[in-house]
Amino acid sequence: MSGGLDSGLVLDRSLAQGERVFPLYLRCGFRWEAAEQYWLSRLLQRMRCRRLEPLQIIDVPLHSVYGKHWSLAGQNVPGSKTADDSVYLPGRNVLLLSVAAVVCAQRRISAIAIGILKGNPFADATPRFFNQLASCLTQALRHPLRILTPVIYLRKAHLIRYASNLSFELTFSCLNPKGHRHCGGCNKCAERKRAFHEAAVPDPTIYAR
Repeated sequence: MSGGLDSGLVLDRSLAQGERVFPLYLRCGFRWEAAEQYWLSRLLQRMRCRRLEPLQIIDVPLHSVYGKHWSLAGQNVPGSKTADDSVYLPGRNVLLLSVAAVVCAQRRISAIAIGILKGNPFADATPRFFNQLASCLTQALRHPLRILTPVIYLRKAHLIRYASNLSFELTFSCLNPKGHRHCGGCNKCAERKRAFHEAAVPDPTIYAR
């Protein structure tokens, strides 16, 4: 659970369907995490109900793995005119899902939900990848696991139109935040602006520029 539009809708749908949800956040040392956690805590407070368990934060520092990658160092952060694949974080979905799988095995939880959208360009975001990884994790942990991708048929603009009950102003998706605010100039901010425009829904986000 990152607190972005995608994971926010996944949480909203899961709760609406009567599911009991254990939100999980992996803290890796990315430059946007302080702002992300600030907004995530507010979003979870707004969505609080008896089926929503407390947020669990797990530290998985990536400095020794990623080195001087832009996501940690803050240099050459992908800007508004960069291609979608410029924001790739090596192995991120493998890491996130593997850690989540261990938590699930310990708690006897059988499903992991992830907010992957239609059009995601990365090899670790395909139905085939998720099916194969679920099989591997089930075998490794001796615990049956499914990886659910409930919004994979939606693009971000469609998601915004669909998620009319979601508190958009409490969601966060920025690579280079200014304090707790969206920077307004990175790849993810540009994607967010386009999506609200295409959805013909007012964008409540306060951007630094």
